Amino acid sequence: MWISDVGRKRRLKNMLFVFFIIQLALITRVGFIQFIQGSELQAMAYSQQTLNRDINPKRGRILDRTGKVELAVSASTETVSINPTNISSENKEKLAKAFVDIFDVDYETTLKKLKKKTAIEIIVKKVDKEKTDELRLWLEENNITTGVNIDEDTKRYYPYGTLASNIIGFTGSDNQGLEGLESYYDDILRGTQGKILKLTDATGTDMGTDGEDYIPAEDGDDIVLTIDMTIQAIAEKYLAQACIDNECTDGGNIIILNPKSGDVLAMATYPNYNLNSPYEINNEELKAVWDTLESSEKNNYLLQMWRNKAISDTYEPGSTFKLLTSSAALEEGITDVDISGEFNCSGSITIAGARIKCWRYYRPHGAQSLREALMNSCNPAFIGIGQELGVSTFYDYLEKFGLLERTGIDLPGEAGSIFLKEEKVGPVELATISFGQRFEITPIQMAKIVATIANDGKEVNPRIVKSIIDSKTGEVSEIAVEEGEQVISKENARKVLDMMQSVVDEGTGKKAQVAGYNVGGKTGTSEDGVDTGKRIASFVGVADIKDPEVVIVVILYNPTGEGGHQGGGIAAPVAGEILSEVLPYMEISKETEEIKETVIMPNVTGITFAEAEEILEEAEIGISEELEAETIITDQLPKAGIQITKGTEVILYSN
Repeated sequence: MWISDVGRKRRLKNMLFVFFIIQLALITRVGFIQFIQGSELQAMAYSQQTLNRDINPKRGRILDRTGKVELAVSASTETVSINPTNISSENKEKLAKAFVDIFDVDYETTLKKLKKKTAIEIIVKKVDKEKTDELRLWLEENNITTGVNIDEDTKRYYPYGTLASNIIGFTGSDNQGLEGLESYYDDILRGTQGKILKLTDATGTDMGTDGEDYIPAEDGDDIVLTIDMTIQAIAEKYLAQACIDNECTDGGNIIILNPKSGDVLAMATYPNYNLNSPYEINNEELKAVWDTLESSEKNNYLLQMWRNKAISDTYEPGSTFKLLTSSAALEEGITDVDISGEFNCSGSITIAGARIKCWRYYRPHGAQSLREALMNSCNPAFIGIGQELGVSTFYDYLEKFGLLERTGIDLPGEAGSIFLKEEKVGPVELATISFGQRFEITPIQMAKIVATIANDGKEVNPRIVKSIIDSKTGEVSEIAVEEGEQVISKENARKVLDMMQSVVDEGTGKKAQVAGYNVGGKTGTSEDGVDTGKRIASFVGVADIKDPEVVIVVILYNPTGEGGHQGGGIAAPVAGEILSEVLPYMEISKETEEIKETVIMPNVTGITFAEAEEILEEAEIGISEELEAETIITDQLPKAGIQITKGTEVILYSN
């Protein structure tokens, strides 16, 4: 009996000990969960009981300088997602088939998403509302009320396709800017994402609209460019024609800007690409072998296609650079414009034992003034000027004209110039720099040189955006024009402009003449790299010389056609053709008015090409490119209502 009582007491003690251990373990576990894992588990619970769906804002529009022409817009679309746990098992296969029929998605992939135990899965993004309306009708007919979400979204669209493509750039699938202005001004354009926060119960079942919180998206702001769409279209038309006619293997560039404000009116690159399909290569030969290329090769070709060569690539300016050498010579008082016989060309000049030829070494220019040397583009004359200026003074002017740093234009990927360090420049290097060879600058830097001269010698800083429009208030914030330094005197700037007019009137730039206008310019022919065998033909111009409103830079890379590679022969005519359309469009008065009949541009949008052709033919207006007869015209340049000269070619757009 005594032994039995002892045993019971021992068992009781053991049970109490075990109970104590269990209690201690439970308290420890509760404490661990409460104090150590509490935050993490709370977050997990929140995640399981909430379904967050983002709402993409509309990106701001990109408008041309008029503020009326939309170059980039965001169209309203919708995104379809699912909450798999809220869809009954008997509806999953049926829904998968419906998604395939309506959105042309892969059945197996879609069914896997429907069978997952995740909170949310995307079925399709950025689809037109007519498609989601089909889905809404199907859901209603099949009495499916939960588990399928249709949310507002946006898709970027570029109404003019290839126009200004290398400036505008494009966006990615999530509406982020990837190239061009879309990238540079992404913070302004993209807006702020909205959100739909929906609460569910512990089983993941939708709690209805009472458990939903909607935070609207805030649309991005609009940006207004300095680009004039009509001038851009004119520049692209003539650049493409010149590159094709002259077989320019490496394309070309044109920049047109206002020298008083630095506003870039046009910046054309050839070849360009379609902003609505930016991953489609623009080279027919490459298209044929595209699928055989490595991913790295494809990426390199695409990056090259997207490049804005006007700011991202450097080139040797050749004789167009003699404008800077002339400006420095006048400002330093080394010479004047019309001192007869001051410079003598014997066909070549020897510097530090190196013989440097004039381009016309076979028939030397002989005695010349500075004006005549510029008209003749005589290398020995400018070598002599360079020697008198000296390295230190010459580099001072490189700095004053902004060539030792980037222009700071509001576009991504701007390159800097390539000059020897000042201390490494010897007599031969100074000689070649003086007439524009053995260094490289960007096309936009060349445009800045000419614009500074045209702006009465005051520095001009090019820009591409002139204002920003607040999407909420409509308030317009103008971007101030930067005031530059006086680089050369107004008097000397006018002298250089006067010499530039002589170049076009009587010198190597004759083919840039425009009837009724005073056009000035300078031709250039240079090498594209050392010992590559490639050439660059270029022309820079100013109009009207008496009151400059336009600066133009034309660059053709490696022309291999029958027209040769001289700037005066193939680049100057391009400038002349462009200015002959741009100057009247800008309503710049002619010095001597020609009697030409004008006509009001009719509206030919919304009708077939055949109908438009008949109307334009009757009005004596040309068409730049033929379309299929039944093609519907969606837009036109020039716009309806503008007074134009008879014979002007209109550009017609279709979908």
